[in-house]
Amino acid sequence: MSDPAARHPAQEPSFLQKAGIVAAMIALTLLLWRLADVVMLVFGATVLAVALRALAGRLQRHLRVPPRLSVPAAVALVAGVLVAAGWAIGAPLAEQLAHLRQQVPTALEALRQWLAGRPLGLRVLEWWNELALGAADGVPWARLVSVAGLTLNALGSLLLMVLVAIFLAASPEPYQNGMVRLVPVAHRARVRAALQACGDALRRWLLGQALSMLFVGVSTALTLAVLGVPLAAAVGLLAGLMAFVPFFGAIAAGVLSVLLAFAEGPRTALYAALAFLAIQQIEENVLMPFVQRWAVELPPVLGLVAALVFGLLFGLPGVLFATPLMVVAMVLVQRLYVEAVLESA
Repeated sequence: MSDPAARHPAQEPSFLQKAGIVAAMIALTLLLWRLADVVMLVFGATVLAVALRALAGRLQRHLRVPPRLSVPAAVALVAGVLVAAGWAIGAPLAEQLAHLRQQVPTALEALRQWLAGRPLGLRVLEWWNELALGAADGVPWARLVSVAGLTLNALGSLLLMVLVAIFLAASPEPYQNGMVRLVPVAHRARVRAALQACGDALRRWLLGQALSMLFVGVSTALTLAVLGVPLAAAVGLLAGLMAFVPFFGAIAAGVLSVLLAFAEGPRTALYAALAFLAIQQIEENVLMPFVQRWAVELPPVLGLVAALVFGLLFGLPGVLFATPLMVVAMVLVQRLYVEAVLESA
């Protein structure tokens, strides 16, 4: 009796089939690149959905909330905390932020006068003036309309991202199953496990990042308050939010802190710079290694490379979500290539 496998031997894909697969992959890559804004919006919604699912899971375990009501309860809890915080500190903080916008020109003028009294400072001012003249070409009203349009677009994208995140968090199984069904049956179990690992890694990274942002914001506000720098709470809030962006966020927060300290004098600015360097060193060398023991171990170089690469590919959203994108990429490479291909033999 002949073997069925011998009667129907497995055939290797033909050249045309291989060429078609490669062409399809190239077309899909180009399509994703053209739809970069949509891709980043969906990824941002996915990150928010992971955070909501993590909070919903804690509500289920600790407060015995039914699974069907856990995500709505998590959304209501987050909304309630934001409303309560806005009610308690919203007005003073909004006033500080408004004063901060008025204080920045004063601090810039103090910095300009300090630089004008030094030879190297004069060269810096000449370089700055050349940049300012180059940026001054254009109609002020046109720039104002452009900024307003970008702001409205960002708010609309943020609202859409939140809505998509709520739907994803409420029922993630259909979307996950749909992605898994796009791959051959033999690989579906491994792909499903890889997607689950990505969700776990994002959840741990979000918790570690939240601790880092809280530390940077609180320590910055307390340090500036001790130094007598005005608007310490507003700067601390901005520093904590900027800490979400690797490398570049810390630089922007440090520049803002030192700039405002210049309004109180060069010595205060020096103290502010040293304090901010100390905060960054504590965060990078003490806090983050401790967090990475139970969160996600992401080398600092990879975080910087991710910000540069994804920033070039996707613009500002790529910079904002560079670290979680790199976390997902690391998990997928580890599960689907290193373990499945290199270490499977």
